[in-house]
Amino acid sequence: MREQLRIYTINKGQLQQFVAEWNEKLRPLREKLGFRVVAAWTVPETNQFVWVQRYEGDKSWEEQDKAYFASEERRVMQPDPGRLIARMETYDAEPAL
Repeated sequence: MREQLRIYTINKGQLQQFVAEWNEKLRPLREKLGFRVVAAWTVPETNQFVWVQRYEGDKSWEEQDKAYFASEERRVMQPDPGRLIARMETYDAEPAL
């Protein structure tokens, strides 16, 4: 099992738009391709969207992530929710509890 923490700084004034598009488009596709969204939060004071995802499948994380971005559904996604992201931080996370 592997978990990943992602912190997105969203363009000013676009946080709620991003959340809507993430819930409508990105999250369902991630889940369809074997990722599990563990949790997601907004931090309005810093215009950030923070989420944790998990993958426990047979392929490596890298292979499955590549399959996500190569999927027809992701390639034709319009408008691309990525347009709303100003900065992206990605970290592998390990349980501390």
